[in-house]
Order: sequence, then C-alpha cells, then structure tokens
Amino acid sequence: MKKNTFLLLLLFIAPAVLLAQTYTTPDTGVVWTLDDIANASPSTITVSGDQYELLENLEIAASDTVIIDEDLTLSIDADLLITVFGTFEVTADDVTFTAIDEAAPYEGFRFEEFSEINIQNSTIQFGGGLRVLTETFTINNCTLTNNVEGAATGGTISLSRGVPQITNNTITFNQLPAISSGANIEVSPYIFNNYIEGNTQENSNRPQINLGITKVNDSLKIIQNTIKGDPALDQVGGIAIANFVGGNIRAIIDDNVITDNRYGITMLGNNSFAYMRFNVIEDNNTQGDPNLGGSGINLNTSSGGMEVIAQGNEIRRNLWGITLQGEASINLGDEVNNSGDNIFSENENSGQTFALYNNTPNTIQAKNNCWKENDAPNSLADAEEVIFHQPDDSSLGEVIFDPISCAEFSVEDEIFQDFSFYPNPSKGTINFDNMVGFETLSVYDITGKNVFEVAVVSGENTVNLPVAAGVYFIRFETDTEAAIRKLVVR
Repeated sequence: MKKNTFLLLLLFIAPAVLLAQTYTTPDTGVVWTLDDIANASPSTITVSGDQYELLENLEIAASDTVIIDEDLTLSIDADLLITVFGTFEVTADDVTFTAIDEAAPYEGFRFEEFSEINIQNSTIQFGGGLRVLTETFTINNCTLTNNVEGAATGGTISLSRGVPQITNNTITFNQLPAISSGANIEVSPYIFNNYIEGNTQENSNRPQINLGITKVNDSLKIIQNTIKGDPALDQVGGIAIANFVGGNIRAIIDDNVITDNRYGITMLGNNSFAYMRFNVIEDNNTQGDPNLGGSGINLNTSSGGMEVIAQGNEIRRNLWGITLQGEASINLGDEVNNSGDNIFSENENSGQTFALYNNTPNTIQAKNNCWKENDAPNSLADAEEVIFHQPDDSSLGEVIFDPISCAEFSVEDEIFQDFSFYPNPSKGTINFDNMVGFETLSVYDITGKNVFEVAVVSGENTVNLPVAAGVYFIRFETDTEAAIRKLVVR
C-alpha cells in the first residue's frame, strides 16, 4: 500500500515539475520594457547589461504594451513561448531573440487576434517561428534564420488575417517555409524586398512562400524579393498560391528573382487572377523530373476562372518555361493591354526545349515575346519549335504568337542598361539625365493602370509625380523603344 501511494504521488506532482510557469503582465494599461518585467518578476527575466534571459513563458495582456527601444539580446529557455494579446513593439537598432541553448529551441511567438505587432531591426533565430493571428502586423529589416517548427507550424512566419507587412527582411535556412498561410484563410500580405533563401530545410513538398486564398478587396503583393533555393532540397518550390476552398486569389507578383528551386511560381485553383511582371525566373530544376515539376511558371485549374497577365518576365533554364494545365489561361501579350516583352531561353528537358506548353483547350494570346533569346531575332519557325499547342495536338488550344519581338531586349541591354533616375525610393520627385532621347514618361501602378504621363526633354529633367505612396513602374519611351524601371514612393 505504501508503494502504491508513493507512485500516485509521483504521478500527481510530475506535471507541476515539467510545465513551465507563465508570467502575465497586469492588464492595467501599463507600457513596460523588459527591465520593468524583470523588476516585477525576477524569476521571469534576468538582466546583465544588455544581455537578458527569459526563464518563464511570457504573456502580454490585452491592455498592456511591451516596448524594446534599446539594443539588447534576449536569450530564451527551451520550449518557452511569448504570447501577445496587447501591443509588442521593437524599435531599437539591433535586437536579437535567440535560444539560451541553440540545440534546445524556444517555442517562438504567438500574436493573438487584435494584438498590435511592430518588429524592426531584429534577429529572430533558433526558435519556433511567428504565429500571426492578428491583422496588425509589421516586420521590417529583420533576420529570421535557423528556426524550427514550434508556435508556427505552416511557415516561419505563419499568417492568418488582414494585410500583414513583411518588408526588407532576410529569411534563410529555416526548417519550414519562409512565409505561409492556411488554405482556407483570407490573407493578403505585402511581401516586399525580402531576401529568402534555403527555407523548408525539412525538404517537404512545400515552397518557400506558400499561400492560400486572398482577401476580396486587397491583393496579395509579392514584389522585389529574391527567392533562392538550396539545390540540395529537391522537393522545395519557390512560390505557390492555391485556391482549393472556393475563395479568391488576387495577386501581384512583380520584379522578383526566383532561382534554384524545384519550380518558380505555381498558381492552383479557379477564381484566380494575377499579374506576373518583370520577374527573373531561372534554374528552377532542382528535382530534375519534368513529370513532377521544374516549370518557371505553372498554372493549373480544373475549371475556368483563372487568368494571369504576364509581362516582361525573363524565364531561363528551367525544365519548362510556362506550363498550363486543365482550364488555366494566361495573357502573354495582346498588343492592347499587355505589351508582352517576355524572354525565354533554354527551358529544356529530355532533349527538347519548351518555352510554353499549352496543355489546355484555351486559345492563348502571346504576342511580342522573344522565344529563343540566344537566337534573336526569332522567326515564326523558331517560336513554333519551342511552343507546344494545337499544331502538336489537335485537342489543345492554339497559341497566337505572331508578331515576335526580340529587338527591344537587345536595345535595352546595349543602350538603356545604365539608365536610371534618382532618388529611388522617392518622395514623389525624380531626376534623370535624358541622354537617350526619351520623349515621354508614363507611370503605372501595380495593377497596371496608367496614372500619370508627361513629355520629357533632352538633358536634365526633374519630374514631380502626383501619386500616393506605393510601388510604381515608370516607362520611358522614344518613338521606337522603351525602358521600364520600378519606383518606390514613400
């Protein structure tokens, strides 16, 4: 009887020994620093100079704010979680969140619905990622590296609501995708100017950016990012956006560099619309199996309702250039709303080159593109060699690819490559030396709408742009040629 009593006592007290304690701020509207928390609960945070250690779970109550406005390192014990119901602001120049023992990661961060999160200039490493359940989320100029599955399970930054701002970050070599959202969750992040490399280190069939449906009135924006794969990870794609639940996809994917992944960009499901413009999509062939992947751009839907406008992309050395499946459709140039200007080169598998593979019954507009960059200028016969469509299989739709244009790209490379304006980013005024002889300057917003146009003269020009803050494309034109540059207005 004594032996049984002792065993029951061990079973009763074991959870109390194993479970970490949680310190919760008082929920009285306080604005605290980590020093304030250390003073209120020395068992939660210890301090030595600019070195802090978190030894218990930390919960920021709904009416409270925690601000980190001085440079410091917060080392966090194994399996601990920081949960925010209130406000969490990191505004210092150099803050690090890391594990006390890199071999024993902390659980990560959980930002609850209605919390307000602003994280600047921070390194977040050796933890369980960021579970973002709030609409009010900004992370800027941060480094997220060597994180594992923990509080976040879908991605290192796992999103759930609103229009989160993910800008100017470095996101590398994490176990999970860099950025993700759930398949049935409407979220439209602004993903701008991030360097993303070698994520999904678990080598699962998930891309580095892995998103589901978007908000109806806010487009997903993936702009000016570098998304570089790890060639050793043969299952990991670049960008995937999928609609499997009857929602919507509205996306703008512009001016990214996407290299060395299993595939470049894939979009799945109907009721989907996207702009894909001025992307460099190269060497996405790490798996090496054309039956399973390797497209620069892949579009696939089982029913109608998918449309992509693709302009000015450079698609090279993937297993396939662009592949269309089911009822997918793409506009690669129509001479009215889309100037084309896509470049294809060496997208090859099994000894054959496929710039565009139209495995659908849809007629595809694809005018004014360069289909074989290394053989420019192209003939119609050159294009036909690298386009798979109705002449190859009568059940498929035709690709309308006449006229062909490679001349503009060679002119751009030789004459316009050094042309630039300043400042960029701008507050609405730009300056440039018009030595090329441009005659007009046109401004397009990220939806492709022409919002401003003005004549320019030879020599020095200063142009005031009457536009709101945002990302724009500036088209400089002569009577025969054009150069397009991206501008950020703040």
